[in-house]
Amino acid sequence: MTAIARQASQFSVDDYLKGELTSEIKHEYVGGRVYAMTGVSTAHNLIAGNLFAALRGHLRGGPCQVFMADVKVRLKVAEEDIFYYPDVFVACREDDREPYYRRFPNTVIEVLSEATERTDRREKFLAYQAIESLQEYLLVAQDERRITVFRRDTGWRAEHLGADDTLRLPSLDFSMAVAEVFEGVAL
Repeated sequence: MTAIARQASQFSVDDYLKGELTSEIKHEYVGGRVYAMTGVSTAHNLIAGNLFAALRGHLRGGPCQVFMADVKVRLKVAEEDIFYYPDVFVACREDDREPYYRRFPNTVIEVLSEATERTDRREKFLAYQAIESLQEYLLVAQDERRITVFRRDTGWRAEHLGADDTLRLPSLDFSMAVAEVFEGVAL
């Protein structure tokens, strides 16, 4: 999703959450300000859908839940409340079951676009690292078969995967061919 507007007025967390229940568009929330989110390309949707479907099938019956686009991750950085809508994420903790968001994701996946890449690579990457439960953060290109994986256990060092590689998420005992991530996407 792409942020398209910053509103000048401040919103409380409660007002933001109530507003999201009736809003026709989604908004991310950073320190009292909201950012309207735009739609996505078909490539973006196919990539996120492929990842969601594979993860959902793999994790079915266990404690982990997979979410796509419409559920928020809530975090706090420097005393600022933040709500993001990751493209895909996995949350595994039984004590993390709010109806509209999760606080303790295990894995977060963002599908990059020209409009979101800078935010996903910098702001969100830094913010997500503050979540103790997070083990992997993935940035997936939509204009070429390329995935960048950051892992807590490697000190968040970038691992670059190409079309012939296999995506491995050890914390979820999951693997998937990179080519399958991009199935149906015309590149």
